[in-house]
Amino acid sequence: MNFLIGAFKPPCTISISFADGRTRKQVPLKKDNGQTVMVPLFESQESIIGEVVVEPLQGKKVEHIGVKIELLGQIELYFDRGNFYDFTSLVRELDVPGELYEGKTYPFEFSTVEMPYESYNGVNVRLRYILKATISRNIVSNIVESQDFVVRNYTPLPPINNSIKMEVGIEDCLHIEFEYNKSKYHLKDVIIGKIYFLLVRIKIKNMELEIRRRESTGSGHNTYVETETLAKFELMDGAPVRGESIPIRLFLSPYELTPTYRNINNKFSVKYYLNLVLVDEEDRRYFKQQEMTVYRLLETP
Repeated sequence: MNFLIGAFKPPCTISISFADGRTRKQVPLKKDNGQTVMVPLFESQESIIGEVVVEPLQGKKVEHIGVKIELLGQIELYFDRGNFYDFTSLVRELDVPGELYEGKTYPFEFSTVEMPYESYNGVNVRLRYILKATISRNIVSNIVESQDFVVRNYTPLPPINNSIKMEVGIEDCLHIEFEYNKSKYHLKDVIIGKIYFLLVRIKIKNMELEIRRRESTGSGHNTYVETETLAKFELMDGAPVRGESIPIRLFLSPYELTPTYRNINNKFSVKYYLNLVLVDEEDRRYFKQQEMTVYRLLETP
């Protein structure tokens, strides 16, 4: 039995390292097994440079029909788990067929790589980037090692950022206006706004503002929508009177937001909404929802 186990054990180890691994910023990434690891952070148009080290085990030789490394950008939908859609696929051939008796180091470089989408780990979908080294072999299975990294892309300040003005009304009972200072917010931004009560003939018990994330995946009959409430912020407790105005000041930095993603590779979207909720004394709830755009602003050190 031990002989059989030994027969299927790979005759070598493979490791992948980044040339600037010690100095490059590392960010947490949740793996399939639930563990969180620290991996390097890149943005689109950067070069990814490093080396693959193959070490044969003591007394073993590695016969192969080629060594290669791939850079893959992949989307996995959880209702179709195990099927990866590659939107980026680059390959570098590192070695011609032959035999390895001792350790060998293969440098590699992917220059100014187009990585248009950000890494994302959602409820029903994930988008990931990996480096995948493969030693191809005849008859027996290939030896494969992969290394994750994360991509984040930054957006300049939008040249136009209109405020949001909305009205909520129940005929002859309630008329309120609310205004948010802008419609596009960066991840560390502050939502500033005001609510005006123009007509109040129902007993309002309390009012809160929610931030909601809506993730939609798939298309047609296979569309799945997940809505999460990320934040609840109480604006008022007690009954307002006509002519009253209530200020809003909500900091986004405590919440785990991502940028807004619109139709990523025709596979998924992530949108954010500000949801105003009013509750009257009979516990009836009134809603008014408005989409806000979230973007990642380049952080200055």
